[in-house]
Amino acid sequence: MVTTRINVKKHLAEYLTGKYNNCLPGPIILPDSADLYHVVYDLLEKRPVCCQPDNGNLELGIPDRRIGKSPDTYNYLGARSSRIISLKIEVLFWAELHSLIDENKHLYGIQYIETVAYFMRKYGIQAITEDALLKNYYRWRDKVRKKSKRRGYAKQQNDVKYS
Repeated sequence: MVTTRINVKKHLAEYLTGKYNNCLPGPIILPDSADLYHVVYDLLEKRPVCCQPDNGNLELGIPDRRIGKSPDTYNYLGARSSRIISLKIEVLFWAELHSLIDENKHLYGIQYIETVAYFMRKYGIQAITEDALLKNYYRWRDKVRKKSKRRGYAKQQNDVKYS
């Protein structure tokens, strides 16, 4: 199996390792049903002649398909590709976390902080704090679910004088 390394945020590398490798070290082999698999496959290119060895905190197994790009030739992910993959991983991370928090709170009544702690344990995430994840959820929730402004009610004074 051919692998390549890219640099992503540490908590995203831990998330992918927990999600696809059950928190075990080694290259991450993405299932072909995952969107990320197709993103990686589409971004693979031929390795430049004067290219330095891969370095990074996330080792990905190169998708090997029967038809299409050969992993022996197309096994390079450039800086632009790394940024795109990193953004895609970040979107998956936050989407899964926000969905889990909403589901646990509204269906099962589980507190936000308990859900965040569960999420971090499940994927072995240690590079980011629970508070940071919770604050991100609160920001996202406020942005997505804007409360409509209520009409301002002013007190009305009666000018009627009693004689």
